[in-house]
Amino acid sequence: MDSNTLYNVWCENAKEDKDLIEELAAIKGNEDEIYERFYKNLEFGTAGLRGVIGAGTNRMNIYVVRQATQGLANYVNNIGGGAVAISHDSRIKADLFMNEAAKVLAANGIKAYITSELQPTPVLSFLVRHFGCKAGIMVTASHNPAKYNGYKAYGSDGCQMTDNAAGAVYDEIQKIDMFTGVKTMDFDKAVEEGLIEYVNDDVYTEYLANVKEQQVNEGLCADSGLKVVYTPLNGTGNKLVRRVLKEIGINDVTVVPEQEMPDGNFTTCPYPNPEIKEALQLGLDMCEKVKPDLLLATDPDADRVGIAVPDNGTYRLITGNETGIMLTNYLLSVRKEKGTLPKNPIVVRTIVTSLLIDEICKKYNCELKKVLTGFKYIGEVILRLEEKNEKERFVFGFEESYGYLAGTYVRDKDAVVASMLICEMAAYYRKQGKTLANVIDEIYKEYGYYRNTTLSFEFDGASGMKKMKEIMDNLRENPLKTVNGETVKKIYDYLKSEEKDVATGEITPIDLPKSNVLHFCLGGNAVIIRPSGTEPKIKLYITSIGKTEEESVEIGNKIADDVKAQLGLN
Repeated sequence: MDSNTLYNVWCENAKEDKDLIEELAAIKGNEDEIYERFYKNLEFGTAGLRGVIGAGTNRMNIYVVRQATQGLANYVNNIGGGAVAISHDSRIKADLFMNEAAKVLAANGIKAYITSELQPTPVLSFLVRHFGCKAGIMVTASHNPAKYNGYKAYGSDGCQMTDNAAGAVYDEIQKIDMFTGVKTMDFDKAVEEGLIEYVNDDVYTEYLANVKEQQVNEGLCADSGLKVVYTPLNGTGNKLVRRVLKEIGINDVTVVPEQEMPDGNFTTCPYPNPEIKEALQLGLDMCEKVKPDLLLATDPDADRVGIAVPDNGTYRLITGNETGIMLTNYLLSVRKEKGTLPKNPIVVRTIVTSLLIDEICKKYNCELKKVLTGFKYIGEVILRLEEKNEKERFVFGFEESYGYLAGTYVRDKDAVVASMLICEMAAYYRKQGKTLANVIDEIYKEYGYYRNTTLSFEFDGASGMKKMKEIMDNLRENPLKTVNGETVKKIYDYLKSEEKDVATGEITPIDLPKSNVLHFCLGGNAVIIRPSGTEPKIKLYITSIGKTEEESVEIGNKIADDVKAQLGLN
C-alpha cells in the first residue's frame, strides 16, 4: 500500500490510543507528514525496534509493538514454546508498551514475567537467564532523545538476538496484519490465569549479589572516604546503583536532584547520553559545590556510564575508551597481584575500541578478542566460553560507547557493575593519593598517547537514510586512497568480509559476521566509518597516536577534516 492508503487504514482502525487519533487528525492533508510516518515499516533487527513515538508504521506505538510481539510469539512457539521476560525504562509510554507486549504473549499461551516498575537493561538480561526464558523484551530507546522509544529483543542466552533469530522473528512479523492478525487478551485476566507474573523483589537482590561478586578488592571502599556525585539522568539507575554503592561501603553519594526521578521528557538533558557534556552539565555544576572524587552518570536504561574526575581545579570528562582502558588495567593488574586472575584470561573489545587495550593485554599475557560493534558479540564470546566450561576466563568486555561488563551473570553491558567497579578503582587509587586523571595520564605516559575521536553525522527521515546509503556505496566503489597525506595501507570491509592490502591487492577473509563497516588503516592511525544500527547517523571513529596529547590531537583533527571533506560531511 502507498502512504496515503495506509494513512486511511490507520484512521479507520487505530482507535485505542487517543494520542494517535489526535495525531492522525492533525496531519490530514499534509503529504510530507503522512509520508514520513508511513513510507516504510520500522525494521526489526538484532537491536529490535527503535523509532520516534507516534502514529504510523514508521513510528513506535501500541500497534507496531503488538505486531512485533505477535511475530516474537510465533517464533517462540515455533521453537517449542516457553516464557518471555519483559521490562522497561523511563521513556514515554514504555510501561504501556510493556503491558501491551505481555497481553499479546499471554494470548498466545506464552508466560510473561514483567517488572512492577522500571528496571535497567542488564536486569532484563538477568531475568531471561534467571527464569529460563526463550526470549526477552526491553522497552527502551537507550540514550536517544525523548521523542524516541524502542523494543530490544533478547534470546534465551540473555544476549540481544542473533541475526538468525531476529531474521526468523522478522519473517513472522511480515505475515501479520497489525490490526487483524494480532492476538491479545485482557491484562487482569492474564494475571489471574498466571500468564502474566510480576517479578519478585528477591530476584533483584540476587542480581545485585552477582554484581557484588565482581569486586576485586572487597571491603576496600568502606574506609576509603570516597565522595561521589551521581545522576541517573531521569532513568533506571537510581535505585540499584545507589544500593550497590551503599552495600560496598560508599555512603557519601550526592544525587543530582533534577535528574533523580524517572522522567521520559528528559527536560534537563534533551539528549540523555553520558557521552556528551550537555547531559552531565548539572552533575558538573553539583561537583563544583560538593567537590567529589568522582561524577557518575548512567543513561536512561542504565547500560552505559560516563564519568568526570577532578583535574587541576576543574572536572575532566573521561571518554568511554579511557574508562575502559583504566578498568582493563585495574582488573588485570590487581587480580594478577592478588592471584585471582584466571589461567588464560580473556578481554574482549569491539573493532572501534581503543588499540591501547591490545598493548595492556600483551603486558599481562591476556588473550584479546575483537568483535563487531554491538555488545551481543561480546555476549557471544561468553556463551562460547560457557559451552566449553571456561567462562571464568572472561575478565572484562567493553565498547568505546561507554558500555562495560565484568562477570558472566548477564550478557549485555551493565552500568550497575561498571559504576561499582569504577568507584572501587577510584577508591583504590585514592588510597595511593591519585585521582583517576592521574591514572589515565600515567597509562598514556607508559604506552603512548592513543586518541580516539568519534564524530556523528545525523541523517533524519527518508532522504537521510538514502544519503547514508549513497555515502557507503560510494566509499566501496571509490575508497579513500590517502588521508591527511598518509597512504591507506589496508581496507577492512566487514560487509564483504575481506581485508585488502592496497599495495599488493591481496585479499584475506575476515572471520566475523557481516556488518556495514569500512576500516581504512593508515599504519598506526586509522579511520572507521559505520552507519549506526540504532540511530539515523553515520559515525566516524578516528585513531590518532602521538608522543604527546598535543601531537595526537593535531593529527586527529587533520584526519577528521580531511575525511569530512572527502565524504562531503562538512
